[in-house]
Amino acid sequence: MADHTLFVGLDVHKRTIAVATAPDTAGTSCTYYGTIANTPDALRRLCKKLAAAGAELHFAYEAGPCGYVVQRRLSRLGHRKAGDRVKNDRRDAMTLAQNLRAGHLVEVWVPDEAHEAMRDLVRMRALAKRDQRRARQQLQSFLLRHGRSYSGSSWSKAHRGWLADLSFAHPAQHLVLQEHVQRIERADELCERVNQAIVDLLPAWTLAPVVEALQALRGISVVNAATLVAEIGCFGRFDHPRQLMAYLGLVPSEHSSGQTIRRGPITKSGNTLARTCLVEAAWTYRFPARVSRIIQGRSAHLPEPIRATAWKAQVRLTRRYRQLMTAGKVAPKVITAIARELLGFIWAIARMVEPKTA
Repeated sequence: MADHTLFVGLDVHKRTIAVATAPDTAGTSCTYYGTIANTPDALRRLCKKLAAAGAELHFAYEAGPCGYVVQRRLSRLGHRKAGDRVKNDRRDAMTLAQNLRAGHLVEVWVPDEAHEAMRDLVRMRALAKRDQRRARQQLQSFLLRHGRSYSGSSWSKAHRGWLADLSFAHPAQHLVLQEHVQRIERADELCERVNQAIVDLLPAWTLAPVVEALQALRGISVVNAATLVAEIGCFGRFDHPRQLMAYLGLVPSEHSSGQTIRRGPITKSGNTLARTCLVEAAWTYRFPARVSRIIQGRSAHLPEPIRATAWKAQVRLTRRYRQLMTAGKVAPKVITAIARELLGFIWAIARMVEPKTA
């Protein structure tokens, strides 16, 4: 059994890890251990050397682009972990170790490999949609420069037929048109493949019940639900929906001093992709509340409490939209407010079905 605790700060980079240690004795200074290679063997040797004197190792590492690989390696070696974010090699490693010893770091939720894989997939979809949007905009800009415009609904079957019939006198311009169209078709096909992959892999995911339950809500399709669950992760780590709202940057910013209270736009400090999905879903609440055939088909097999909560969300949010618009609020602010309240209902439904081990 360990006779003392050693707090270890890791500043993780692509090829190296800066290491600092801090004993659990009050008043003892932090020590910079040095730099090791960012490899499983080097990390194992570090743990073995630091624990040789009978110390129990507690780790904190900077959460950056290196992901959760270091945490998983340390866990497989049987050591404790924590996470936060700081910056700058030697000083940062020492600061991490000191903050860990002082108890100033909050342990973050670490997804398992399956969850991280689904998160990678929904982020691939976001990239595909961005490329699709950009390709379409560039084609429309090209056509507009040459005085070609379509009066109907863009990207409908009729619009695509109109594009196929277009021609230019100069071969170079006609080639540019065809390449733009081909680029859009490739982007469309990629979006379809990724969407289908999400649907196909969903049944094997431990959080599939949460994804299914969220589809009872208006504006939350299977892809939107999978994106929200993949990006948010464990809903149980939020004791109150307001914490989740703050986590996704949907709460007002504030700059107050003394008797003066100033609140500004939302912080936007959280996950951009999840926040975008919420805003897109919020736009559907500008219409009167009703259970459409699509929602009925998605929610028919769900328990009554979930369907009741989804209906309560519709009634409240559609009424809230009308009230805010009648009060003269601008549409973007109204939609942001609806998205924030919608997130509260998402939290409530997720907590009903979320696996205890999530």
